[in-house]
Amino acid sequence: MVTFLRTLRDVLMRLDGNDEEGLEVAWQGLLEALVADTAADASALLVHQAGGLTPVAAIGLPDGIRGRTFILADHPRLAAIANADGVCRFATDSPLPDPYDGLLDEALSPVHDCLGVALRDGQRLIGMVTLDALTPGCLADLDDQALIAAANLLATCLRLAERLQAARSQLAVNHQLPGERPLVTRWNSGSMRQLMSSVELVATTDMSVLVCGETGVGKEQIATALHRLSPRAEGALVVVNCAALPASLIESALFGHRRGAFSGATRDHRGHFAMADGGTLVLDEIGELPLELQPKLLRSLQEGEIQALGSDEVRRVDVRVVAVTNRDLAAQVSAGRFREDLFHRLSAFPLRVPPLRERPEDLSLLIGHFLEQNRSRLGVGNLRVNAAAATALSEWSWPGNVRELEHVLARASLMAVAAARDGADLSRRTLMLGREHLGLSTAAEYQTAAEPETAEEPRLSMTIPANLREATDSFQRQCIEAAFEAAGNWAGAARQLGMDAGNLHRLARRLGLKQ
Repeated sequence: MVTFLRTLRDVLMRLDGNDEEGLEVAWQGLLEALVADTAADASALLVHQAGGLTPVAAIGLPDGIRGRTFILADHPRLAAIANADGVCRFATDSPLPDPYDGLLDEALSPVHDCLGVALRDGQRLIGMVTLDALTPGCLADLDDQALIAAANLLATCLRLAERLQAARSQLAVNHQLPGERPLVTRWNSGSMRQLMSSVELVATTDMSVLVCGETGVGKEQIATALHRLSPRAEGALVVVNCAALPASLIESALFGHRRGAFSGATRDHRGHFAMADGGTLVLDEIGELPLELQPKLLRSLQEGEIQALGSDEVRRVDVRVVAVTNRDLAAQVSAGRFREDLFHRLSAFPLRVPPLRERPEDLSLLIGHFLEQNRSRLGVGNLRVNAAAATALSEWSWPGNVRELEHVLARASLMAVAAARDGADLSRRTLMLGREHLGLSTAAEYQTAAEPETAEEPRLSMTIPANLREATDSFQRQCIEAAFEAAGNWAGAARQLGMDAGNLHRLARRLGLKQ
């Protein structure tokens, strides 16, 4: 307990000094001091946010656990701990699935001894500590009163962290939409930490922000964070995709129109600027905005006024604009395709979201996050990646960035579930995703690029096939081979792929996969 109290003092000093990276080390040290004299094989300190629990420190669990958010409705054991007044212990034969089953070691041994203590601020749940062991009964002798006393001290730390670092610490990430699971509450990479610090800095202002980065890096999430961390968080967040609107309708969509302003205008339309009054307007793919409309947008930004089509009235609006693009707007300006004055107005505070290949330290967190999402969606006890799959994921350069990773893991999870449907209850099983599920085994075919894509000509990290038919055949061949390898037979492969078996046989023969 002496070590625990010393570490507790260090945590309080870190809070006062706003040393976030040191604070993470302190949380870990605090958890280690708490469980040092126990027989626990795994333990975690979790904080409550966005309707779920996210680990900020863990022992005996993979690093990717910090990328997972455990929604209470999906995890009855965590819900039971949250509702308990003191130490919540579970019988070794408890029918409630343990959220850590299959995560403790490669043998996928189920947890046999489990307890937890909720951390509260009055009646409000702010976190919890969990202890798990693979040996039945080895946690039975722990002193409940000592655990509760330690939990109360931990709760004090979390409460102070919320109050002293409300916008900055991993304990108060408020930039998610209601009901949306947070992506990752605390990044490993320095580039993402620096980006989030910049987001928190500029979010409190009304400065226009230009968010740039490659396709799939998460620019939209950054734009959402700017709104949720701003004083406008209670106002509207309006997102308009400039590339998705016909050129003839963009002006009406942004500024509104009056009935009869043009053919087909049968009623008044407010426009996105009016809808975002008092809030934030996100202009996605701003580089696609027609050149002839850019002066009107510039005037609205400078004067804070809009004029609907077909109206003589000028209306003042209070809108914070966040522009998003995967293009190099400076190059667009040089090429005469984007106004220089508008560019400077939009990029008062530019933010670049780094591609995934520049921050491999974050990969394990993202993998854990997406596996937890798929676990919940597919009704599986737990999902993991084996060593071969982990190597394949770490070696891929991710030309599609975080979005590609999300889709790869969603597809792999679905294939693993389809292969495991043998009548067993998947809600109590841990499924391993192998390299064969990922579809990344053809790295020799697809040459991954180390350099970033250019603004004008985004490059895919692959060798371009001779024609579309060749590309389609290659992709189909890869999917069928992976499904057949996972299922072991053509009938199972057809079920995995959602195809009629006869159609699959014919397609496989055409692709040269069977006689």
